[in-house]
Amino acid sequence: MSNLLEIGESAPTFTLSNHKGETINLKDNLGQWLILYFYPKDNTPGCTTEAQDFTRLTPEFAKLSAKIIGISPDSEKSHCKFIDKYDLSIELLCDPDHTVAKAYDVWNLKKFMGKEYMGIIRSTFIINPEGNIAYIWSKVRVKNHGEKVLNQLQELQS
Repeated sequence: MSNLLEIGESAPTFTLSNHKGETINLKDNLGQWLILYFYPKDNTPGCTTEAQDFTRLTPEFAKLSAKIIGISPDSEKSHCKFIDKYDLSIELLCDPDHTVAKAYDVWNLKKFMGKEYMGIIRSTFIINPEGNIAYIWSKVRVKNHGEKVLNQLQELQS
């Protein structure tokens, strides 16, 4: 994966709907830290673990003035079921045509069991209050990822 985005540059703007159909955009989230994470699919084991970890750590992120937003190609209905099933407290946005995933260079060719297909490369971006990328994780391993993001945010703020 060639990551076109670099630390220090402006985060690509976006406007997407959340699970309630409300319009959410980057501009409205400036002035606070933003944890923007891209994941492949609701209700799959890795994506569920990641969402639960971010939900569990939400109070710690809130103390650091940080909001967590997850983005996947799933629909509002799918996000609603996912949030309700696992009592998630994070915001999930719908990117069905992969526009934002492409802007963040996380929609790429993947390989699984000898087959190639286009999909989300699990990635996380820390965006500072000014709207610049402060840190990037690509090809994320879910185990302890929430804690790694929290620790990195604490380091960036110290």
